[in-house]
Amino acid sequence: MNEQTLKGNWKQAKGKIRETWGKITDDKMEQISGNYDRLIGKIQEKYGQNVDETKRKVNNILSQLNSKIS
Repeated sequence: MNEQTLKGNWKQAKGKIRETWGKITDDKMEQISGNYDRLIGKIQEKYGQNVDETKRKVNNILSQLNSKIS
């Protein structure tokens, strides 16, 4: 579900993700290309957050995007 939501709304999600995690470069965002697991891994790599906290924050962003689109 999250992977599909992320891929389907990647352009919108990229902006919000960059606002939240500014250390993720445009090049890294291109490598992530809507892949949920890759995104979680890159955030952990740059910020040292644990998996559950990172997933919670990403899922909140995706939920907000879904609410705006619906």
